[in-house]
Amino acid sequence: MFIPRIKICGLTRACDVDAAVSAGADALGFVFYGKSPRYVEPPQAAKLVAGMPPFVTSVGLFVDAAADEVVHALKTGRLDLLQFHGDESPGYCEQFDRPYIKAVRVKPGLNLLEYAERYASARGLLLDAYVEGVPGGTGATFDWTLIPPQLPLPVILSGGLDAANVESAARAVRPWAVDVSSGVESSKGIKDASKIAAFINGVRNANV
Repeated sequence: MFIPRIKICGLTRACDVDAAVSAGADALGFVFYGKSPRYVEPPQAAKLVAGMPPFVTSVGLFVDAAADEVVHALKTGRLDLLQFHGDESPGYCEQFDRPYIKAVRVKPGLNLLEYAERYASARGLLLDAYVEGVPGGTGATFDWTLIPPQLPLPVILSGGLDAANVESAARAVRPWAVDVSSGVESSKGIKDASKIAAFINGVRNANV
């Protein structure tokens, strides 16, 4: 039996951090993209990260950010892992001396095997739905059959997941981890503790 790791993304409040940790989340994501309704300033994120217990991973999400913005976020608060959601090159992603994952917006015609080879230094690929003009957090799903069965990097499944579909998604894709943001919210940037708990229970019930 394998239970996928669970990342709750787009946290903006200490109470939501506490709810995610209490429910059993493995990683928490903080969005450093100014156009997102889930954006947090680095000092705010630092306070949220400071309240996290050991063995829960803090993840900083960036979208085509200037390198000094990433460096500032790293210096302001403890980020264990970087997540790049834009058109960042492998060289850009590698420059911060921190492990990273690369997000991919999946659509027909995209060769995920070539993408994984290009970003071979990544710790994993986060597979999200492609929506024109939006880098992520759309709540849209994508066709999971587009994922090759033998990707050389761990798969983090994202895109439109919630408590109602995450169990079937985990069984169909068998990802290393799942990632959710809008699927556990009462409004954008505001998490719902009961939805977080239901989502995590759904992942645990998958027994992949």
